[in-house]
Amino acid sequence: MSSLGAMLQQLGQALQQSGSDTSGAAVNWQLVADAARQALTAAPGDASIDQRASDQQASDQQALEWLLQSSRIADLWLDEATTFPASGTSPAAWSRQDWVDRTLPSWRRYVEPLAERLINVVGSTTVPDLGQLSADDLQAALPEQFRQLLPEGVTPQMMSMLQPMLGMMRQLSVAAFSMQLGQGLGALAREVVSAGDIGIPLQEAAQVAVLPANVAVFGEGLGIPAAEVRLYVTLRESAHQRLFAHVPWLRGRLAAAIEEVASGVHVDPERLQQAVAEVDMSDPAALQQLVSSGLLQPEQTPQQRAALERLQTLLALVEGWVEDVTGIAMAGRMSSGAALREMMARRRATGGPAERAFANLVGLELRPKAVREAANLFAAVRELRSPQVRDGLWAHPDLLPDTVDLADPLDFVERLADG
Repeated sequence: MSSLGAMLQQLGQALQQSGSDTSGAAVNWQLVADAARQALTAAPGDASIDQRASDQQASDQQALEWLLQSSRIADLWLDEATTFPASGTSPAAWSRQDWVDRTLPSWRRYVEPLAERLINVVGSTTVPDLGQLSADDLQAALPEQFRQLLPEGVTPQMMSMLQPMLGMMRQLSVAAFSMQLGQGLGALAREVVSAGDIGIPLQEAAQVAVLPANVAVFGEGLGIPAAEVRLYVTLRESAHQRLFAHVPWLRGRLAAAIEEVASGVHVDPERLQQAVAEVDMSDPAALQQLVSSGLLQPEQTPQQRAALERLQTLLALVEGWVEDVTGIAMAGRMSSGAALREMMARRRATGGPAERAFANLVGLELRPKAVREAANLFAAVRELRSPQVRDGLWAHPDLLPDTVDLADPLDFVERLADG
């Protein structure tokens, strides 16, 4: 009994340290917010724009001024490149913490289906039904470090006391996932240059929002004037927000596609049991490593491959459209436009460390590889038909090209003409 008490005390301390709750949700969003805030603590000068010290106000004002100027120019250029009008909202300069705070509700919608499936898989695989096991099997079902705390010859009655303790595995998994997610979002906040940078609607209402600190980092070492880098980032952000504002079904479609992918999350039971046996259950950091280790992956059935393909194609279409529109908007106006687009293509191809870690955590690649093909297709539609036809493809999801169309854009254009 003393051994059982010691074990329960260890787990209780782990839960308290991790900030887990007992609501039964798959993600502890308060813990996510706290972990993200902690990850950004070391970022210098990253307070919200409205909370800056007086000695920062001058630079903040400069950031707002260049953003307003860049936004006006971007709107003029985009008016000639797309039929979608400007969103009509004032642009905003965000800190990294602002990005976390203002996009967290959208992340909740996108991530919860994946998290729920992940946590359920972990729980169903690691928590046995003690009522169906013999005394010997009861001990065999426990992770090694649990068995070491128990004396030999424990009675089934005593073992039955372990059921609530094993139930804590879900809470520990929730805490580990939430901490890892918060740290991942905090790291992403150091890399993204705008609200629409990763091609997913992250605001309830479309608004041009740029992170000046990250834009400055993005432009370092390029040999391009800072004003042109700022204009390029603002132009891309404005194009993203025009699309998000005038394609109302896009947010729901993305959420549904992510949920479809989440339904196929599975785990190799033997691999998970082995991994759990090697993890110190009283150490939240060890659990975080387990959750983010890539142990849980979408099942590679034909149905799941198709679901992933549909999601990646939709993300590629968003980015491909933005590429075509911004390319037309910059043509003949920005001598550095080609270099900046190539830089963005390399960034998209490799992704930053935070993006790779985030993808490993939730099983979702934020920057699809088919963007160039999607941009070529939209360019073909624009050149062979018209910008109006290109933009009209967003009127309904069934009108958009699929993966096969991306590989043969001319055939897609011909079928449009026939239609």
